[in-house]
Amino acid sequence: MPTDSAAKTGKSKGVRGIRRLHSHSQDRPAIMSRYDSDTEAMLPAGARGRLYDLFAQIEKEFEALYAENIALRDQVDILSERVETCSTAEKTPSEAHDATDSGAKPKRSASQISQKIKTTYKASTSKIVSSFRTASSAYSLIQNFRGHRDGVWEVGVSRPGVKIIGTASADHTAKLWCTETGICLLNYLGHQGSVNAIRFNPSSDLVVTTSGDQTAHIWKAQVNLPSHDLIKSHSSGEDDVEGSEKEDMADDLGDQVTELTTLRVPMLELTGHMGVVMSADWMTGGDQVITASWDRLAILHDAETGEQISNLTGHDQELTDVRTHPSQRLVVTSSKDTTFRLWDFRERNMLVSVFQGHTQPVTTAVFAGAEKVVSGSDDRTVKIWDLKNMRSPIATIRSDSAINRLSVSPTQNTIAIPHDNRHIRLYDISGNRIGRLPRNSRQGHTKMVCSVAWDEENPVCNLFSCGFDRQVLGWHINLQPKE
Repeated sequence: MPTDSAAKTGKSKGVRGIRRLHSHSQDRPAIMSRYDSDTEAMLPAGARGRLYDLFAQIEKEFEALYAENIALRDQVDILSERVETCSTAEKTPSEAHDATDSGAKPKRSASQISQKIKTTYKASTSKIVSSFRTASSAYSLIQNFRGHRDGVWEVGVSRPGVKIIGTASADHTAKLWCTETGICLLNYLGHQGSVNAIRFNPSSDLVVTTSGDQTAHIWKAQVNLPSHDLIKSHSSGEDDVEGSEKEDMADDLGDQVTELTTLRVPMLELTGHMGVVMSADWMTGGDQVITASWDRLAILHDAETGEQISNLTGHDQELTDVRTHPSQRLVVTSSKDTTFRLWDFRERNMLVSVFQGHTQPVTTAVFAGAEKVVSGSDDRTVKIWDLKNMRSPIATIRSDSAINRLSVSPTQNTIAIPHDNRHIRLYDISGNRIGRLPRNSRQGHTKMVCSVAWDEENPVCNLFSCGFDRQVLGWHINLQPKE
């Protein structure tokens, strides 16, 4: 994740992701690594130079083939997932008649057999095609929020009833967006480094953002939303216009937002860290904020005065994320030391529990319901934990890419998992696979997906994602209600 210096801002985690996407050297033959020195000495200088040139050409060609292979794998994965959703083809009328016939099957001519094969083929093909349509309608890309000039590290959803999302970016800005129109309502320019996280207060118009400048800022998120009539006319006509006209309509909506379009000064600056502040979250009630930093500390602050209430120490390496329980005074902190910790503020003597189970840095850990925690790691696994039994996870989800800041649907108990390999996968709380969001040349992210956030009150866009490709996307996920 980015540091506060100009040279490193916005690149640290991005480089990590890019390297991860391309760091498959173990799968490639090391052509030059074992070149025998005695043999090399026997070759003339000209021949050695020519040999090196040939090796370079071979390596370049191999890289091109490898990239093509990755693209083909993605296509195979997409097709495989779609085929998996197909149920067994229903029996044809002739087959049903045969099944009810208790006597011996009559002999069929070659033409009859050929006709049956054609009928069965058509039925199977129809099932596959219909499943493709179902998949596309189940996961639909609805909105693209454009405006950031560098990678977007996190997307957050405002409190219920407020149709706003927030984004934190390596371009040193945080932005607030209208979820109905996709227009930017407010730019926050108060940080001097990459903005790494954004979280909304659960009961007011306050926002907390963290940055590579070693601070966290609390600022007011009060904005003027466009009028309902203009939003309605914009939404009803957007399917009938071209892309450039849509942008003009968005500009017309944006003209209504004249106040608080740009904010440069926070209401309160939270200090005390000696390193990059990676994340922050509001304690239940919204009167306190807890921050997590690369200095291995988490600090609990008073949200009104900025006073440091408590320092949480114990992690051996940098912290990567912090999350609070929605209704209890519980906090989980994630760290590069391969663990995450549960801090219980309900008792006078704060209790601390250490969760061990990952083999590489834990990138995130979030509460799921009242008694579960879901953690994600660079070790390419997501683990589901029961707070009553912390010795081992109750379920493990294994993937082919590192995990970033995931989100759990509070009512559907569905886990949305963003990956370094540009995929977003969906699982239920028991670890069963539901599906994967569409990703092709026209839809989805083109680089590492950094964060996702559910918004179940939004009937149109109920999942948002952001990535290192500067994109912020709104998805409609058609989840079946759970009994």
